Amino acid sequence: MRPADIEALVVPGRPALRGNLLLTAVKRPDLRANATHSAVRRVSLDGGEAAWTHGPRDSAPAISPDGRWVAFLRAGEGQGADGSPQLHVMPSDGGEARRLTSLHLGAGEPVWAPDSRRIAFTARVPEAGRYGTPDADGETPEPAAEAPRRITRMDYRIDDVGFLRDRMQRLFVVDADAALEPGDLEPLTGDGFDAAHPVWTPDGTRVVFTAPPDWGAAESDARDICAISAEGGEPEVVVRCEGYSERPAFGADGTLFYFGQSFEEHHEAAPTGLYAATPEFGVGPVKARRLTDAETVDCETAAGPPAPRGDDVLVAVRHRGAVELRAVGVDAAEAPLADLAVVYADQAAVRSFTLDGPVLAAVIATPSTAGEVVLLGDGEPRVLTGFSKPLRDKGIRPMIELETTAPDGYPVHGWLVLPEGEGPHPVLRVVHGGPFTQQEWAVFDEAQVYASAGYAVVVGNPRGSAGYGQTHGCAITHGFGTVDVDDVLALLDKALERPDLDASRVGIMGGSYGGFMTSWLAAHHGERFKAAWSERAVNAWDSMLGSSDIGYMFVDAYIGSSPEVQRHRSPLSYAAQIKIPFAVVHSEQDWRCPLEQAERMFVALRRAGVSAELLVFPGEGHELSRSGRPRHRVQRFEAILEWWSRHL
Repeated sequence: MRPADIEALVVPGRPALRGNLLLTAVKRPDLRANATHSAVRRVSLDGGEAAWTHGPRDSAPAISPDGRWVAFLRAGEGQGADGSPQLHVMPSDGGEARRLTSLHLGAGEPVWAPDSRRIAFTARVPEAGRYGTPDADGETPEPAAEAPRRITRMDYRIDDVGFLRDRMQRLFVVDADAALEPGDLEPLTGDGFDAAHPVWTPDGTRVVFTAPPDWGAAESDARDICAISAEGGEPEVVVRCEGYSERPAFGADGTLFYFGQSFEEHHEAAPTGLYAATPEFGVGPVKARRLTDAETVDCETAAGPPAPRGDDVLVAVRHRGAVELRAVGVDAAEAPLADLAVVYADQAAVRSFTLDGPVLAAVIATPSTAGEVVLLGDGEPRVLTGFSKPLRDKGIRPMIELETTAPDGYPVHGWLVLPEGEGPHPVLRVVHGGPFTQQEWAVFDEAQVYASAGYAVVVGNPRGSAGYGQTHGCAITHGFGTVDVDDVLALLDKALERPDLDASRVGIMGGSYGGFMTSWLAAHHGERFKAAWSERAVNAWDSMLGSSDIGYMFVDAYIGSSPEVQRHRSPLSYAAQIKIPFAVVHSEQDWRCPLEQAERMFVALRRAGVSAELLVFPGEGHELSRSGRPRHRVQRFEAILEWWSRHL
């Protein structure tokens, strides 16, 4: 796989299923347009797929309960700012799409009411005079000429979105038959808090959603489950949650299931569990019960909401690099992973899934595919699509599983991706971000590009990662640069036992937390490596505390509040110890690990006489390597390969 082959990374989104109609929005990078193309495809339950819409930016299909209509988002037609996504509907048997919204900053994913007539969604609503809207005098100022922002809270912005308090996310309900003019829609919720994850009650009278405690009165990671009449009125809290909550879904009997995290301790590495509650509308909040164990079960919320089916609920679970489908009994009480029935488990990652009666469809990625639509049932899984054929044609290299132990005897798990040929090959130790996420049993474009260029790539899940239990994830709380270092090096040593790897030519690289680890290892174990590539890294916890969008809570949770400890755990403090060539790579608009983290490290390295380079990508945020502009993604790969060609 070469850098430009990212165009072959065709990724289907969460499928929509009703009867024999199965739809998915398929995304792919388009280098010529320098954008991500997205269109809705129809997948046959007998296999094969065909165009449903032609894009170029169609997404989030949702089929009405009666099967007659499809709602979806379409962007790029000039409605709203920069062609923001707007809600459309079209007949399920084909025909022209009809636009329902003309919101300035676009609409969120549609959610049908049980009556197949109304649709709920959320949307950010800008203050007057901001983001291209007229001010009180009827003038539309340019961004640089907008009035100053008065900021009184720490949660005022977030990476990949921007400023928040002047464009709060609000809840809307629209009639799918309505002929609306711009400005006709009124939000159901106020502008003091973000509403998220709407779902209808089974009787269609209310919309349930998540909101911060006390309607956003103060900064908080927590979110309660709330409700409001579909006709409008005052919202109410119906489930007071222990911490964070998301993706509520109703069972047929009115039981509400949702994903949640307890913030009692170590909340940055808290596993996500499945909860259940029975709301009592108009009475007051109820308390939920946790159905899954906090130590062994970590639900993958990106795969979609819980899916009730009779006596159990389907959820996706992260487990040792895989994402599995498991069934949780509705009467379960903190059930461990071993007690959850396996619906699908393999050396693969379930990206999303949907259920309609007995029919279960999922998007599943494997070590050689970015995602295919698969029909799951009592028999063997049946792959319905061939979206990854162009990718497989590029010569995808297999993932070789590695298992070893750290110096303290702790088990370490990961993979090796080998290039073609006999070797001995130069080696790249690539460390993932997070840290509370996992390297997966799925095609990883970075490993494939590096392996195609002749490098052996070592990846894995050191302590601090997700997918191996809560104790594993919390092992580096107030301990960055300790046992995680042991695990990273132990896996590298395991790979270097092979005679086809060259232990004298090893590079270290990673992004975000992986960038932190790269900087730390270069300073403390630099003799192991020829050079380093540290990307979007945390290098200084003291400034991260105030400059990062999540710094005010993340740093205390993971590092601690002591300035002395923050300096002790900062790679910047040891920049003068680095002796190997060092690339500092960052995005100009990264608000998760802001640009100052790179600038401070680069200057410190150069002042110490290190052979250091700074590479800055304009207009990109923290997610450049995954969802940045396609040409920047290719240019990044080209820069990485050029760097390693010089140093390995």
